[in-house]
Amino acid sequence: MTAKALSQRDLATVIGLEVHVQLETDTKIFCGCSTDAAEDEEPNTRTCPVCLGLPGALPVLNEGAVEAAVKVGKALDATVAEHTRFHRKNYYYPDLPKNFQITQYDAPICSDGTLEVSVEGNRREVGIERAHLEEDPGSLQHKGGSIDTADYTLVNYNRAGTPLMEIVTEPDFRSPQETRAFLAKLEEVLEYLGVFDATRDGSLRIDANISMVPDDEVGEGGEISGETLAKANRTEVKNISSHKGAEKALAYEVTRQKNAISRGRGVEQETRHWDESRGITVSMRSKEEEKDYRYFREADLPPLEVADWKAEIAIPELPDARRERFREEYGLDAESASKLTSTKEVADFYEDVADQFDPDLAATWVADNLLGELNYRDMSITDVSDRLDQFTRLVELVAEGEITTKNAEEIVLRGMLDEGDAPDEIVEEEGLGAADDDEVVSAVEEAIEENPDAVEDYHAGEGGAINFLVGQVMQKTGGSADPGDVNGMLRERLDE
Repeated sequence: MTAKALSQRDLATVIGLEVHVQLETDTKIFCGCSTDAAEDEEPNTRTCPVCLGLPGALPVLNEGAVEAAVKVGKALDATVAEHTRFHRKNYYYPDLPKNFQITQYDAPICSDGTLEVSVEGNRREVGIERAHLEEDPGSLQHKGGSIDTADYTLVNYNRAGTPLMEIVTEPDFRSPQETRAFLAKLEEVLEYLGVFDATRDGSLRIDANISMVPDDEVGEGGEISGETLAKANRTEVKNISSHKGAEKALAYEVTRQKNAISRGRGVEQETRHWDESRGITVSMRSKEEEKDYRYFREADLPPLEVADWKAEIAIPELPDARRERFREEYGLDAESASKLTSTKEVADFYEDVADQFDPDLAATWVADNLLGELNYRDMSITDVSDRLDQFTRLVELVAEGEITTKNAEEIVLRGMLDEGDAPDEIVEEEGLGAADDDEVVSAVEEAIEENPDAVEDYHAGEGGAINFLVGQVMQKTGGSADPGDVNGMLRERLDE
């Protein structure tokens, strides 16, 4: 079908993803070089003859990388192959020192999986075609511009050989928004498994394949025939490194392709680069075909057998299951359960607090107060996980009425995060101990006596009058009285 003919019909977007995930292991996948990069690390210092591809150097498979891959396969409800093997994928690129990449071709370690995602309240399954192990190339540093405008490019091989798992989806996405939701869910699952660190630079990289097909050739359930897909020219967009970046890159590319078709031009089958700084994709090269890589078996690595081992590899409770358990076990609403399972560390922290206090009280303090203050400071729960005892002591002070909720939230918690002090120290230094009954009663009487206009407004039905009087009492008690108790005492006294 010509571009002109296609332009007269409504178009549907078809997107498939290739997600490259760096697996968290101590050493690289085929050698003993460390994967623990320091911020001030010198380029090309974390290398050896194996990851530099020097003659005579032989690879040895990292057992930890295989274990991580099996965990991913189980979490994606995929088939984990009992027998698998490695291949050489041949292509020349500056950051690939051997001129081939050790990967898996026709025998991936995982295949036929699914991941359920929620998009605008609708839950649906995304098919996982395969997930395989491979080695990461090095990294390029473009100086003086982006990939197509740089004055020159430097190559750093420190990353070369880091264990990668490439997760290839079915072409199941129909919008950039769906891809962002999928990537967020996938990252959440990987972090729960303990095989992935989102804070590591370059830990998640996405290649996206985009095609336009006639809308009337898409089934009611979103299915598209292989014949329709084969007729559509496919563009691959590389260099996407975040959920937000994926949505932006795909939104641009979808618009570009639709504009080209509407003007009667065809869409080239090519590989394009996502230039994040300019917010555009630029052409890199024509799209390679499978035959261009000249796959053949990696003779230096024996076939991989995991038949007797994979059953022993356990995975933890995953986000969706934990979310549902929190709702059933602790009686939390959907929003609170979602916040409290956003990461495994947050969920663990909450359960430690809920073991000592009412689940609703624990949820309020962790989901609303603590996470809110941490987000404001660009901190995460891992920054305070070693201070669980101090945090539970703060909740205890509130639960036992030794300090007010307001003072706990606005003074003690913030002081703990900003200064690193213990809650009892802050209470003592700031004089935040709860006022005794006599002090509060005296402050209530003084507030009524000193503010006759407010008293008159209260009796006239002015709603703001009681709030004003509560504020006066709180001021007199230095904020150490409970506002709710003060409100009740004032109403009781004024209604006499």
